[in-house]
Amino acid sequence: MNVPRPAGQASAHVDTFARDHLPPPEQWPELSFDLPELRYPERLNCAAELLTGPADGRPVFHSPAGPAWTYGELRARVDRLARLLTGDLGIVPGNRVLLRGPTTPWLAACWLAVLKAGAIAVTVLAQQRPQELRTMCEIARVRHALCDIRAVDDLAKAEIPGLRITTYGGDAPDDLLRRPGSHAPFRAVDTAADDVALIAFTSGTTGRPKGCMHLHRDVLATADTFSAHVLRPHEDDVFAGSPPLGFTFGLGGLLVFPLRAGASALLLEQAGPKQLLPAIAAHRVSVLFTAPTAYRAMLEDLNGRDGHGGHDLSSLRRCVSAGENLPAATWRAWHERTGLRLINGIGATELLHIFISAADERIRPGTTGVPVPGWHARVQDERGEPVPDGRPGLLAVRGPVGCRYLADARQREYVRDGWNLTGDMYVRESDGYFRYVARADDMIVSAGYNIAGPEVEEALLRHPDVVEAAVVGRPDEARGQVVVAFAVLRAGARRDAESLRAFVKAELAPYKCPREIVFLDALPRTATGKLQRFRLRTGGDSGADADAGTHGDQQ
Repeated sequence: MNVPRPAGQASAHVDTFARDHLPPPEQWPELSFDLPELRYPERLNCAAELLTGPADGRPVFHSPAGPAWTYGELRARVDRLARLLTGDLGIVPGNRVLLRGPTTPWLAACWLAVLKAGAIAVTVLAQQRPQELRTMCEIARVRHALCDIRAVDDLAKAEIPGLRITTYGGDAPDDLLRRPGSHAPFRAVDTAADDVALIAFTSGTTGRPKGCMHLHRDVLATADTFSAHVLRPHEDDVFAGSPPLGFTFGLGGLLVFPLRAGASALLLEQAGPKQLLPAIAAHRVSVLFTAPTAYRAMLEDLNGRDGHGGHDLSSLRRCVSAGENLPAATWRAWHERTGLRLINGIGATELLHIFISAADERIRPGTTGVPVPGWHARVQDERGEPVPDGRPGLLAVRGPVGCRYLADARQREYVRDGWNLTGDMYVRESDGYFRYVARADDMIVSAGYNIAGPEVEEALLRHPDVVEAAVVGRPDEARGQVVVAFAVLRAGARRDAESLRAFVKAELAPYKCPREIVFLDALPRTATGKLQRFRLRTGGDSGADADAGTHGDQQ
């Protein structure tokens, strides 16, 4: 069942900005709904669907900060929040609502309430800085924000015109959680299945973030493909992981998938490798989502006489790896140490979650896997022609979810001839397995984070001493790649790498900060003035004097 363009159902949105700024129909990818479970009704509110089913007393969210929430408590809290949003705050269907804070049950409840009220969730990272927040709010025309009181400072500093910030988790009488409100059930807004439910921002190679618009049916489709057919969760599973809800990897793994399965999730504010291992034992986590970098780091802590370094991993049965390529050596080391088979996968913010993967006996270390049921993939050349098996080319994907950028000319680059081009180079083996080769563009992938070099360059250029800047990724065994910056300073300026790193860290999320800064007299360019990035990646320079500064942890 192929749908090449929007179905054009009657929208429930009063604020039509998002729908009005979808790409024109001819620029949509071809959508396929091959599986019967993907043929959703025309009217669908995904938050209401996710909250329907499990008994009131079953656990849904665990947290180190307090007792577990039950499904009954979550439903009541979401309904109360939705009433406050549509009453006190005046939010109407179609409004974009920014969500910001660490990963907690209340952030998850706010996300569900926003969607149940027919509004559009724009979940951002608690790490992101004022300039980044301001840009995203400008692109999506956000006028409402729900923010954890502990993460409000940078949002306030962004000074976004017309933005109404409502905090939660604080002591003020107007705090969202302290406002008086009705406890009566809230009837979900009767959204169309193709109404926009969320806008997820991803870094672009030009440095300007791209807003990926996803529909109510898209949210369920990720659960009804990868989760249902590859992960195959049980209702007694406890999900946990490192990605925050601002990443679609975390949104699926920590919220959508467990709720769709009637299971529960452990939501951790701090979810690095050091926190994950004890949390697995303490909360009997059975399904884990994190990046290869974290699995490698956890292996270091699993040394000991019992092979687990004293950590009890007996509850684990599923471990999902995504965000960057999973080396075969990491897969084998994890399997040897734990007996668990890592489920590798590739996803994209543009496609919401994982679309190529394999589990159990179908896993082949060193490959990503095969197309998830409901998805199709091929490898093609620059002209859009399929290449023979065994030959590298561009990965092209289509399925029930597709790329729809918010008013962005880069839609034509990502979607060509009905296929989504992910920007990855792959080889399709003769037996249908897909093997990752490299990124096809200048995106830097470090410890599972996508980092656009031009965005970091722009931050460097905001420093008064920087005349020119170039940023590339260098291979790194532990992190996949690290960010390396090359800077040309104004005459007489002091070459102080640490000071410049501190400046960038104040401008951007810490994980985007260069791990190394190299000072040059001039950047390497062609005779026509084009920057020769390949010379920077391979360690070469312009032939001018260079001075490197390397220091600090990349967070």
